[in-house]
Amino acid sequence: MKTKILLSLCLGFGLSKAQTINYKGCYNLFNNQDFVLTKTGTDTYGKGIYITTPVTGDQPCGGLGICEFKIQWNNTNTRWEFLADQGDGDFVDPYVVFYNATGSSSAVNPPSNTTGEWLENTAITQGECGGSMSGANSTMTGDVHTSTLALSDFNKNKFKIYPNPVKDVLNIIADEQLNSISIYDNAGRLVVSEKSKLNINVSKLSKGLYIIKIETKDSKNHEIKFIKE
Repeated sequence: MKTKILLSLCLGFGLSKAQTINYKGCYNLFNNQDFVLTKTGTDTYGKGIYITTPVTGDQPCGGLGICEFKIQWNNTNTRWEFLADQGDGDFVDPYVVFYNATGSSSAVNPPSNTTGEWLENTAITQGECGGSMSGANSTMTGDVHTSTLALSDFNKNKFKIYPNPVKDVLNIIADEQLNSISIYDNAGRLVVSEKSKLNINVSKLSKGLYIIKIETKDSKNHEIKFIKE
């Protein structure tokens, strides 16, 4: 297995100024060891890209035999992804180990392991990670966000929903053109997905707290809570 040491991150900038994420988890595949992912830049949506920087240059892993990781935003699937390289250090066709579509999608850094839900991609891991990433089976600290909602980003002058609480139909008032509407339950599961529809039938949803995510045509996301009666 080949590992990359990203020495360029240390030269000229210094580790003290680096934005890093410390990760430990999925012990059956990656052993009981710590990994450091350093921010290497941002994508076209302004979201951070984080890649492992092994300090020894040789961090062996069990299971998949992978010790190079990347966390980045997948705008097509509207989610953060925890990726494992296939061993060449180039992240071409990497493995998706975990993914999170319920952390704040408007945040520029990924959610923590206890924010939203980092789902295990069992098609790749065969369930060896022990289920969704959580505080019980992993640690993920540093340059991460810890809120599933970014209410400060929700422009109430441009977007309104009513009634709230709602029983049958949730209405949306928007001053911008919409691309899609998604509704997640309180456990982070996607329960409704619509295109640019301003009237959403929620009558079949169970009573409880939900999050509606509104994506505009310019790919910006806005989230707000509502209660289903």
